[in-house]
Amino acid sequence: MKPRQPLPAALIVCAIGLSCGAAPAELKSEEQPLTFSATQLPVEGTSPSLAGAIEWLNTQPLTMTQLRGKVVVAEFWTYTCINWRRTLPYVRAWADKYQDQGLVVIGVHTPEFEFEKNVGNVRRAVKEIGITFPVAVDSEHVIWGAFKNQYWPALYFVDAQGRIGITSLGRAATRSQRR
Repeated sequence: MKPRQPLPAALIVCAIGLSCGAAPAELKSEEQPLTFSATQLPVEGTSPSLAGAIEWLNTQPLTMTQLRGKVVVAEFWTYTCINWRRTLPYVRAWADKYQDQGLVVIGVHTPEFEFEKNVGNVRRAVKEIGITFPVAVDSEHVIWGAFKNQYWPALYFVDAQGRIGITSLGRAATRSQRR
């Protein structure tokens, strides 16, 4: 069986109907702005459960049933992952910009190392990094397994009907032609 090819995050966000603005101010470059185009998403199935978190930070426990009707971005991360840290400004900007339109960003903290399983360490990292969106602490990899996830960071986009798409933060856009 051929493995799924991840779709770039920005294309999925565009395809589910969210406006594709520029990158957060601190990430803009001197080059031409990025442009995005929507694409038809393949349906990957329905979203698995969020049950299995040993604790929730910044919220009461959430379920996919109570999130039905909203677009959900579930991001698997671990606080020592440099690649995840590079994605955080984008994910945070989406959470801030689109929350009033029904977007719910959920961080699923799934540890790579033993010390990252300590909830106190996760709580401290969430506070220091300034994460305000909900975080499921998945120290036993239960949610990770339900999503059949394999890496950090990984973004899963769930539409309002509970259909899921998977992505990585690969090349999400093409540069505009220079004038």
